[in-house]
Amino acid sequence: MSHTYTDPSGLSRYGWTSTLDRTFTEHYEAGLVPARISRVDRGLCTAVTAEGPARATFAAPHPPDPLLTPCTGDWAALRPGAEPQLVALLPRHSAIVRSSASRSSHGQVLAANVDTVLIALSLATPLDAAKLERLLALAWESGAQPVIVLTKADLAHDAGAVHDEVEALAPGVDVLVTSVATGRDIDVLAALVRGTTVLLGPSGAGKSSLGNALLGADLLATGTVRAQDGKGRHTTVRRELLPLPGGGVLIDTPGLRGISLHDAAEGLEQVFAEIEELAAFCRFADCAHDTEPGCAVQAAIQSGELSGRRLRSYRKLQRENAWAASRTDARLRDERVNHKKAITGHLRATYRFRDRQS
Repeated sequence: MSHTYTDPSGLSRYGWTSTLDRTFTEHYEAGLVPARISRVDRGLCTAVTAEGPARATFAAPHPPDPLLTPCTGDWAALRPGAEPQLVALLPRHSAIVRSSASRSSHGQVLAANVDTVLIALSLATPLDAAKLERLLALAWESGAQPVIVLTKADLAHDAGAVHDEVEALAPGVDVLVTSVATGRDIDVLAALVRGTTVLLGPSGAGKSSLGNALLGADLLATGTVRAQDGKGRHTTVRRELLPLPGGGVLIDTPGLRGISLHDAAEGLEQVFAEIEELAAFCRFADCAHDTEPGCAVQAAIQSGELSGRRLRSYRKLQRENAWAASRTDARLRDERVNHKKAITGHLRATYRFRDRQS
């Protein structure tokens, strides 16, 4: 049965396109309907459909893999009915992935099909350059466009100096100084966001207040921060997707205390592009940028063009990323071995059964 594309009752405001509609053809033929996942919790998800929001069940992947589990921002095929069921996920065009907080080597998807990542940092607390670099690597690796939002300008001692420092750490990224309390540059920020926008940042950075300003209503819970360290409580406890008044959608996320990288080599290259460029001029192709003669990176540090802290941060994140990759490789090897063992065991049991029947 052919299907002619029409906007399914306003799903375009959630990002539905004619391209997605063509991808959905076989699902239409199976009697399924398109939906976008706005929230996930404990085996259930809230999905936006042409008929409105629906609570749907979904089966966990086997073997368990957080990368294959439905996530806020996913487009899905839903079987409608008295008890809706999520049947399949459409391919993601981008995903923000960090290492799982568990001991497994799986990655954890924070948000799917994202176009813009707003990295919120509070001007009321000292800048943590290392944390910013981690968040930027996460954003660049996802395939989305990062924008750094310096919040709480009304509480800042010298917002301009921090802005310049952040701009130097993030070439090619828009950096905005904002204040929800005074409305400073909120309209400029609203003009920058496009498509699906996700808010990332530590607790206390003012993400939910910023989100409410963009949404034009107090839809996200906000809280206070501790005076001694500027840290906040997790007022956002789960990821949630909401439509923006000017078009597109916003995903709010809980504050990130731990930001472990997962397969983020390209993101790191983007964040530390100046080191990558300098490395191309080193005498040796495998230069470790330590004591080797003719090292362009060390020469830049000696001249003051590059900070030693920047190189140390790069090395640390590279080691962390390599370690995460090695854990993933080890897990995949174990899974292949276990799969072969299971097949061998099944064949042996089959042969024993045949021997007993003969």
